Amino acid sequence: MPWVLLVDVVQSLKPVQDRRFMTLTPTVADTIELMYQTGWTDGLPVVPPTGDLVENFIGASGRQGDELIAELPPLGGRATVERIAVNAVMAGCLPEYMPVVITAIEALMDDRFNLRGVMCSTGIHTPLVIVNGPISKILDINSGYNCLGQGWRANATIGRAVKLVLVNLGGAIPGDTNKATFGHPGAYTYCMAEDEDANPWEPYHVEAGFQAEDSTVTVFPGEGPHNIMYHAVNDRNFLTVLADTMCPLGNVQMYVMGDTFVVLGPEHAKMLAAAGWRKRDIKQFLHENARKPVGLLRRGGPAQGDDRRDMLWPKFVDRENNDDMVPVVRRVDDIHILVAGGAGGPHSVYIPGWGSRRAIRKIQFPR
Repeated sequence: MPWVLLVDVVQSLKPVQDRRFMTLTPTVADTIELMYQTGWTDGLPVVPPTGDLVENFIGASGRQGDELIAELPPLGGRATVERIAVNAVMAGCLPEYMPVVITAIEALMDDRFNLRGVMCSTGIHTPLVIVNGPISKILDINSGYNCLGQGWRANATIGRAVKLVLVNLGGAIPGDTNKATFGHPGAYTYCMAEDEDANPWEPYHVEAGFQAEDSTVTVFPGEGPHNIMYHAVNDRNFLTVLADTMCPLGNVQMYVMGDTFVVLGPEHAKMLAAAGWRKRDIKQFLHENARKPVGLLRRGGPAQGDDRRDMLWPKFVDRENNDDMVPVVRRVDDIHILVAGGAGGPHSVYIPGWGSRRAIRKIQFPR
């Protein structure tokens, strides 16, 4: 069913109000079922995108509805502002979230991100959306307790809108074009903000070359977060524990060498900063210590039918020496560090990548 027809179907639907509660008319319930039948949901009910709602969302974007944002792989679906708005409505977004959703879609089209590969691989990774700058507070995007969990509208619906766009417009349908063998819960929604107030160093987007007053969206093909528990107060020991968490056998990161993310909890970040560690120092330490021997890594690879997988390793690795050490990434700057999470517990998380690069874009707001 064309998108415009879907909007027409639900254009006249209105909730019925009685004195006790709001109920859905049978027509609205039928519309929700229709969207299940057409395959336009992520398995959860969606908000019917009435014409008025979609127009409000287009207006909040500051763009024309027919403006083409991207032709999304794998099937080349045309992601216009109107079609993105339809998916944002269905996801439960507020209209003011539209600039963030659109910027995320634009960032996903960066060639270095390799969206086609990310969405069609057999791996379990999925795009993570990270928001920086003043907009994260304006929209109340969670960067603290449970920032990667449930219960926060902005995080849940912005991330969900992006995923609905990738499936409904891009055609990344599980089991069809999307060959993820397991996937992970982030395929419903995977969105967070950095806690810049708790960050003892410069914010992530400033480190990436933007101004502090800019608002940005970063996208990263991430697996689920791997918890790092460390309750003692010893900066070097903590970094050793973190490095060990980053390089287990079987971690695809050790073979594909793409970008990778560390999200330091506020307590761990504060401990490291108090001990004099700069972000650059932390990255250097992790690059030098998050390593595994060639001989051990060969037990986990190369990939079936691919005897050149180790060619992705840095040139300084002696592939003929089983005792030589392979780092988790080629370069120090392939390790990215954020600060987020609850301030009352000494936990951090590691998010392995897939082999491609993160992409970051500045959000353009309507005048």
